[in-house]
Amino acid sequence: MLTNRTTVIVTGVPKEGDFVKKQLAIFCAVVVAVLTISLQLFSASRHKAKTTKPDAASSEFVEMIAGPGQVEPVSEDIKLGSELSGKLQSVNVAEGDSVHKGEVLAALENGDYRAELASANAEVLEKEAMLRKTTNGAREQERAEARASMREAQAVMANAQAELARRQSLYQSGVISREELDHYLREYDVAKEQYQEKSDHYSLLNTASREEDVSFAQADLELARANAAEAQAKYEKTFIKSPIDGVVLRVHHRAGESVSNSAVNPDPVLTIGDVSVRRVRVDVDESDVNRVRVGQRAYVMADAYGKQKVWGRVVQVGELLGPKTIHTDEPGERVDRKFLETVVQLDSDANLPMGLRVDAFILTDGVQTAALRPQTTTMASARTIQ
Repeated sequence: MLTNRTTVIVTGVPKEGDFVKKQLAIFCAVVVAVLTISLQLFSASRHKAKTTKPDAASSEFVEMIAGPGQVEPVSEDIKLGSELSGKLQSVNVAEGDSVHKGEVLAALENGDYRAELASANAEVLEKEAMLRKTTNGAREQERAEARASMREAQAVMANAQAELARRQSLYQSGVISREELDHYLREYDVAKEQYQEKSDHYSLLNTASREEDVSFAQADLELARANAAEAQAKYEKTFIKSPIDGVVLRVHHRAGESVSNSAVNPDPVLTIGDVSVRRVRVDVDESDVNRVRVGQRAYVMADAYGKQKVWGRVVQVGELLGPKTIHTDEPGERVDRKFLETVVQLDSDANLPMGLRVDAFILTDGVQTAALRPQTTTMASARTIQ
């Protein structure tokens, strides 16, 4: 007996597993798109601070450039050291003392330099005396003495000449011998030579000094003065003087300690600065350098002062990008980018301590007026932007 079997093939009906896979793929694509957009928005806002409230006069948010900064004196930190190596004899100031330009702040032991200076000054006096002697010639007393000696020699010569003439007459008469005549002849020759010597000496004292003698004496004097100037310069280098009116910020060495003069390893004795005006040196990220201008208003905030804003103005924008110079020591701090040093001069009523790390906010050109109204930007936003 035959049995008819019918096989039915069903096509076009999706299985349940395929539908779930398609839905999951769509969901993953949406999640990836959302994450991509979020990352782009986060990256674009890393270096741009916005207030949480719109300005009262418009619906636009106020944009600012944020970056870490550090308070410094208007003169910057001036580190004073010695050009000579040695032991400190005295340190005349303490931290916080006001100092004036030219004031001696510290001194090295300088007994040997002082002795060299005294010796050089004495040599100058000696060379000055030699030049005067060469220029002025002999004194009147010396001329008088030379003149008297010459006249004495002249009288002796005249007497010897007269004796020789008398002896020649006696010799011709046969009264004396030739030997005796020769004796008086020699006496006359000696007297004549002595007279000539005295006469030349007197003439020399009365004659003006030669030009080459004066030049030689002047050169000796200039050399002595140069040695004295060198000794004076070395002696002056043992004193550390203030180049400005300011305040002592740090004393690095005390009296009795040794200091060295090294271009490789500087060894400052003091750090001073002009604190009459405070400045903040700000690291501006390379992505924001095209929006920073001299004259823009800015303010700084510090954790120690809560939400207090200290206002100022951009007075200097650097010319060369470089590595980060102000570090916040936070885990997420970026150090692989280039930064531009920008200086904000704080208003005259600012009294922040030197070296304080702050968060700085620079107002862009288009929002200067609106930004002067109270804002709600917080320190946390600045740290996020960094």
